[in-house]
Amino acid sequence: MATKKGPTKGSGGKHRNKLRGKGPTPKAEDRVYHKAYKAKKLAERKQRADPRLAARRRAAKFVNDSADLVFGRNAVLEALKVQVPATQLYIAARIEHDDRTRDIVRLAGLHGIHILEADRLEMDRIARSSNHQGVILKVESYQYHSLHDLVEKTDKKAKAMQAANSAAARAKAQPLFIALDGVTDPQNLGAVIRSAAAFGANGVILPERRSASVTAAAWKVSAGTAANMPVARVVNLTKAMQSLQERGYYCIGLDGDGDSLVGETGFEKDPLVIILGSEGKGISRLVREQCDAIASIPISSSVESLNASVAAGISMYAVHHERSRAQ
Repeated sequence: MATKKGPTKGSGGKHRNKLRGKGPTPKAEDRVYHKAYKAKKLAERKQRADPRLAARRRAAKFVNDSADLVFGRNAVLEALKVQVPATQLYIAARIEHDDRTRDIVRLAGLHGIHILEADRLEMDRIARSSNHQGVILKVESYQYHSLHDLVEKTDKKAKAMQAANSAAARAKAQPLFIALDGVTDPQNLGAVIRSAAAFGANGVILPERRSASVTAAAWKVSAGTAANMPVARVVNLTKAMQSLQERGYYCIGLDGDGDSLVGETGFEKDPLVIILGSEGKGISRLVREQCDAIASIPISSSVESLNASVAAGISMYAVHHERSRAQ
């Protein structure tokens, strides 16, 4: 009997259609009936039950990454005393209270701040540190002013005061702004704000880049005066100076090699902007070129430069003194 030559059709040919489109074999841990799958699910449940991860998830609901926080008993108490705008106070569960924590809770209640209790792991996560001493204060972001609106308001106030015929009223009404160029220390900024309030300045001008911001640290150093001293942020300080000069303002930069001394530039009784630089670099070249005058503070040759906040206080006093002479 004759037979067909060649290989006979095997099982692969018979079941080829059944194998088509099945793809690779799933991993053991992905097969619901496999013991590796059960072990994987057990590990996931244990991970979710980890108290540190649970604290991290709860803390993420409390505070976002951009929140400004003050922590530590002394720091929080000082912030509440100067009425730093805050939204929430976190107190560690089972904290051992002392006079400071009692005052913190009392002041927070007076200011209408929400008080939340959190365990130690949650507190560590919120503060990103373990040195919070059981108290954390969440501070509101500072609301900056528009330079245009601030100048408009200042000019209207000045014109109203200048309606009086006395020279004293006219000199006192002249606007005064303080601009900072490259001052990156928030504590310096806070001290400048405090000096500006002390000598009746109309506002502080900051560039958006390479400059300190009004944070909780600046607010504390200002001793609460930041609540009443407007701070404006500008994209370009040089262009802001130019726009102010077009409105009749004069810009005086402070530098160690100035052409005149503070208080003796001849512009003190006019609408004025005083520009201060950082303690090391001073004012930048472009800002210096835009100034109407460069003034210096006479200091001992053994001292290279003054702190920005100290220089601000001296320069504003010199302007205040010259304007007071009109009285």
